[in-house]
Amino acid sequence: MKINHIGAKSCVTGSCHLIQAAEVNLLVDCGIAQGHDPVLPFDQWPVPPATVDYLFLTHAHIDHTGRVPDLIDAGFAGEILCTHATKALLSPMLRDAMSFSDRSDTAVRAMEARIDDLSWGFELYDTFTLKSNITFTLKNAGHILGSCFIQFSFPGGPGSAPTRVTFSGDLGCRHTPILPDPDLPDSCDLLILESTYGDRNHENRADRQAALAKALDHALSDSGIVYIPAFALGRTQELIYELDRINPGVPVFIDSPLGVEITRLYQDMDDCWDKEAKTLKAAGDHPIRFKHLYAVERFKDHRRLLDLKGPAIIIAGSGMCTGGRIVNHLKHGLDDPKNDLFFVGYQAAGTPGRAILEGRTPSKAAIHGLTGYSAHADQQTLAAWVAAMPDPPGEIRLVHGEPKAQTALAKRLNT
Repeated sequence: MKINHIGAKSCVTGSCHLIQAAEVNLLVDCGIAQGHDPVLPFDQWPVPPATVDYLFLTHAHIDHTGRVPDLIDAGFAGEILCTHATKALLSPMLRDAMSFSDRSDTAVRAMEARIDDLSWGFELYDTFTLKSNITFTLKNAGHILGSCFIQFSFPGGPGSAPTRVTFSGDLGCRHTPILPDPDLPDSCDLLILESTYGDRNHENRADRQAALAKALDHALSDSGIVYIPAFALGRTQELIYELDRINPGVPVFIDSPLGVEITRLYQDMDDCWDKEAKTLKAAGDHPIRFKHLYAVERFKDHRRLLDLKGPAIIIAGSGMCTGGRIVNHLKHGLDDPKNDLFFVGYQAAGTPGRAILEGRTPSKAAIHGLTGYSAHADQQTLAAWVAAMPDPPGEIRLVHGEPKAQTALAKRLNT
């Protein structure tokens, strides 16, 4: 068996990993890289895309799925395997990503249909068999709705045991709104583990709602606007949930057509929610729908929102400020000291969000980093997840993290 880390080997975005085993070529994720993270052209891959038999998607975020249309254009015609929820989220996510390419509307629709034909949704916890007797099981990763980690078993030679390989995908944190906690992993011979926050620990998640409420109360006291860059999938819905519990008493705008569409899908997939969210809905308190929450879908309404007078909260993409409507808001709002900018997610090296957070972009607005809202497990959580295996993994390989984070996590794990 041979594993090539085509993307996210020592950076955070562009996740893509190739396994060659038992005459089968298998990919785990095929995402877009952001900022300074490298991209390997398809003609430089270890194998031609046309020879890839299976593509597994751990979840629907673009840094794990965004190159799928280009992979198909490069010749891939194999099966795309993921959870049912990821399959439902995949089409709107990739449609939005393709809208920023040079594809025509007709070409985008054709590619959507092609991806739908190739992709299959699978249940969690059941074991399925691929060709060459390779088996896999998907388990809940707790990162976003539908996210999973993958446990593979590759048959050994005569008289030898199978090789068990686990890909963590992006692991989430415990006590994340709407999402069940990540499942515990089985033992394995090789663990491919994400390390995004391998060098730090988040704020106490149990206290983060109170911290957000306090920060918002202070930020809105001068009738300014709070801007929150957030990815349309996962972070936006998590924020809506928390803001409903806080009830800041000011209008909250989701200024993202994709964010609005994904929120509606989240509302329909309540079978994937955690117990708390289901209980709230059963009691008549819908966890991601509340008074003073407004959807901004049309661009002309977005333009009107740029002249809005506070107090107000505006959630808009993209989460790293690399594009989307948040760019227009920051052009209008960063020069006003009454305004505040809340970062609630990872800002990759080379992105505008990272430059703003590190103070390299001029701003009169106050800048805040709230790490308690990360959708990624921190060092302590990652270490505990590995320690929960019945037997320690034979080998741990760290990916999906910057070198500093990987070094710190390796030291913590004694690898």
